[in-house]
Amino acid sequence: MAVLYRVRSLHHLSKCISTKILPRRFYSAQVSSQFETVGFIGLGNMGSRMANNLIKAGYQVAVHDINCNAMKKFSDIGAATKETPTEVAEASDVVITMLPTSSHVYDVYTGPNGLLYGGNLRPRLFIDSSTIDPQTSRKLSTIVSNCTLKEQKEDHWKKPALLDAPVSGGVLAAEAGTLTFMVGGSEEAYMAAEPLFLSMGKNTVYCGGAGNGSAAKICNNLALAISMLGVSESLALGQSLGISASTLTKVFNSSSARCWSSDSYNPVPGVMEGVPSSRNYDGGFASKLMAKDVNIAATSAKEVGLRCPLTCQAQEIYTELCEDGHETKDFSCVFRHYYSGKNEI
Repeated sequence: MAVLYRVRSLHHLSKCISTKILPRRFYSAQVSSQFETVGFIGLGNMGSRMANNLIKAGYQVAVHDINCNAMKKFSDIGAATKETPTEVAEASDVVITMLPTSSHVYDVYTGPNGLLYGGNLRPRLFIDSSTIDPQTSRKLSTIVSNCTLKEQKEDHWKKPALLDAPVSGGVLAAEAGTLTFMVGGSEEAYMAAEPLFLSMGKNTVYCGGAGNGSAAKICNNLALAISMLGVSESLALGQSLGISASTLTKVFNSSSARCWSSDSYNPVPGVMEGVPSSRNYDGGFASKLMAKDVNIAATSAKEVGLRCPLTCQAQEIYTELCEDGHETKDFSCVFRHYYSGKNEI
């Protein structure tokens, strides 16, 4: 039996606590009574795993992807497959998108077969978990809010809403359902979407108004990109000075240099098992995606007039890494390409 989810009472509760970080909860039935049918567009490495977790949680899921093989995997397990985003919207109470770039997202929403086609919509909520620029997220939020709902129900939804909700954790967290969602948009819509987020992840962080989730994600990935360069350069210097990477990593991880790039995603082959550096940098987070995110950060900084010299240096390095043929390798391959003297990966 679906758990009754009272948005207004939870909204009131949120005002009584100082933090907006919500840990994963275990519901007797995780399906939100507001959103029993979920559309999901974008069945890549991340999206396919997120959609699968929604199915496991008991949601009726309709999917779409330009890759027919990706859709077949879902039709084989009983999920509805749709030919266009418009068809997904017509079959869904809420639609989640997980797409590569801002232009892909904009086209899926506003294109001739897009989610918003006709402007009179069935879905009351749209959630974009793509990593895109905050400006596009804010523009789409305005467009969605200017649409109308086909059916007015006895709830708080007077018009459709969009949440920008990119994720952190990568493919392994998507598989395990332990993602963190960074969410921008209406706080009331955020609270309503909580059961959906917690069917795919373990934490959600409300970041404020429209576009703030996208802004948080870009800043997070920028910090990661720069920290990976710092860790790689430091470990390379240590090796040149006669300290093994394993020994120096132990120093880092018990000292002030400790960070995710040193203790969870070490870039030096042989130091840590189960990370891309242990398998010739295959899998993980592609260098071309990191380059894209750093480019978004650099563009955003320019738009607001903020001087960001490290961002510019990182942009140059990751762009060159891709141009040298390593765009599909994990971004931690920057260690071998730049610092170990082995430019072939």
